[in-house]
This record gives sequence, C-alpha cells and structure tokens, in this order.
Amino acid sequence: MNRAASDHDSARRRGAMFALTSALVFGGGAPAAKLLLESIDPWLMAGFLYVGAGVGLSLLRVGRRLAMRKVEAEAGLRGRDWLWFSGAAISGGIAAPALLMAGLTKTPASTGSLFLNLEAVLTVLVAWAVFREHVGRHVFIGVAAVIAGGVVLAWQGEGGFEGFLGPLLIAGACLAWALDNNLTQKISLSDPFQIGAIRGLLAGPINVGLAFLAGASSPAWDIALGSAGLGFMSYGLGLACFVFALRHLGTARAGAFFATAPFLGAIISVTALGEPVTIQLGVAGVLMAFGAWFIVRDNHEHEHEHEPMTHNHRHRHDLHHRHDHAPDDPPGEPHSHAHAHVRLRHRHPHAPDEHHRHRH
Repeated sequence: MNRAASDHDSARRRGAMFALTSALVFGGGAPAAKLLLESIDPWLMAGFLYVGAGVGLSLLRVGRRLAMRKVEAEAGLRGRDWLWFSGAAISGGIAAPALLMAGLTKTPASTGSLFLNLEAVLTVLVAWAVFREHVGRHVFIGVAAVIAGGVVLAWQGEGGFEGFLGPLLIAGACLAWALDNNLTQKISLSDPFQIGAIRGLLAGPINVGLAFLAGASSPAWDIALGSAGLGFMSYGLGLACFVFALRHLGTARAGAFFATAPFLGAIISVTALGEPVTIQLGVAGVLMAFGAWFIVRDNHEHEHEHEPMTHNHRHRHDLHHRHDHAPDDPPGEPHSHAHAHVRLRHRHPHAPDEHHRHRH
C-alpha cells in the first residue's frame, strides 16, 4: 500500500470513529432527555442543551490552552469562515428547533419520528446536488440502508396526520439541519471546540428566550442544570466529534454514520432503562450495520488535480502538505499555520474532504 492510500485509510477510520462516537454520545443522551422531559418544556430544554454545550466547550477550550501552554494546534475561525458559521448556526441552532417544535404540536409523535429521518436523506441530497460532493453507489446504498433502519425503528404501526402543515414544518426542520451539516463541513478544518462553543452560546439563549415567549414555565434548578450537563455531552462533545468526522469524510458519509444515533440511543435505553428488546430494534440494527459497512467499503480512486490554494488548518506533513516554514511558524506536528498548496495531479483513494472537493 502506498503512502497516499495509507493516509486515506487512516483518515477514513478516524472519520468513521468520530462520526459513530458523535452518534453514540448524541443518541445516548436520549434516555436522559426522556427522563428530564417529564419536568421541562421541550423547547426550553433545547435551549438549556445549547447553553450547556456552549459553556462546557468554552471551559474545555480554556483548560486545554492552559494545559498546553503553547500555540493551539487547531486553527480558529477567520474571514469568510464566519459567513459559513453564521448560516449553520442560524439554520441548525435556531430555525430548525423552532420549526420542529411548531411541527410536533400539529403531528402525532409516531409520524413526527418517521419524518425526522428526512434529515439524513436531505443531508445527502443537499451535499450532492448543491455542494457538488461526490456520492458514489456504495454511499447511496449505505445511506438508504441506514435510513431504512431508522424508519423501522420509528414505526409504531399507527399515526397519520390531519393536514400537511405539521409534517411540512418537520420537513423544514430537517432541511434546516441538512443545510447546517453542509455549511459546517465548509468550516470543518477550523477548531471544532470553538465552533461548538460559539454556536451553543449563540443558540442557547435565543432558544431559551423563544421558549419563554411561547409560554414555557421555569423549571427547577436541578432540572435546568441537568439539561445543561446533558447538553455539554450530547450537543457539545457530540458536535465536536461530528465536525471532526466532516473533516475526514465529507458531509454525506458523516451524516449517514450519524443517522445511527436513534439506534444507539435505543440500545442504551434497553440497558439503562430496562426497555424491552423488540424485533424492530433487531431489524433496525441489522439494516444500519449493513449500511455502515457498505459506506466503509467505499473506495473512491481516480486521477485528480489539486488547485493552488492558501489556507490555515491543523495538519501533518503528509503527501498534501509539502511546504516550507517561516521562522515564526509553530514547531512540531500536528500544528496549524497559513500554508500554500501548489498545483498537484496524482491518483490515490480519497474521500470528499476539504482537499478533495474537485469535479467528477
């Protein structure tokens, strides 16, 4: 195996690990959220989840900087990054929760759960049709299997809806999250902890305010703190892991892995809350495992050309990072600094990460 293929395999494994960890942390928070929702308004809880993510990741960043006592290895947001970040934060952190809460009030829970599977579908479609991300046959089949597993898991044999407004609002929320996923991929070379911290500090207070305006009552302090702590784990660390996955895999592949979150949450509910093991859970597990395996098998390789570009991000001196250093560039690896890529044409396996967004 050549160096480029080895680097790709390593990045693909890291990306899959980060995506599944994100799904596990996010899905694993569902049982705790289910208990907390007995004592707090859902929209208000979403606000506290974001607040916990923002505060927790901010403290983590301060602790990391004090512990390292040197220049950060991750690059911060800068320049046009803030436009992508603003779009992601507004669509996924503000618009999507508002649309979801409005839709759920007009839609049976079972129907709402089924419609939420649209997020994975729309994430892939937006990545492929709008952002021109390459999505091959293996990825399409894998995504379809994961989504089928989600539908099986959510199906309750009943439901229906009166009118189209409720499901349409939920579909709008899914589209907003799909746009969020794709916009976040555009800044995935920046510090994931910074992205999550600022997003939480922005979306948290706004959602809390909107929830109170909608008539939510103040929860007990222990419930509010519990929601914030859960937010640090699921919305904070979970988002950071997802950004790392976007960096290595691209949006469609990372989104497909993340779509396993409901299944992982159901498994934890079985073990932690004693909920019964059902045939649905088994079938969903088989479908999702098959889908994840199919995505991992994706081996996209062809001759391609890298255009000259200059940017700043965490990197090692691999095949794509052969550049000279200025005296004030940080020592050691990995590190981050502004660096230039020259035109390069070669062939090796690759995923649609930020260095491989070429046309096909």
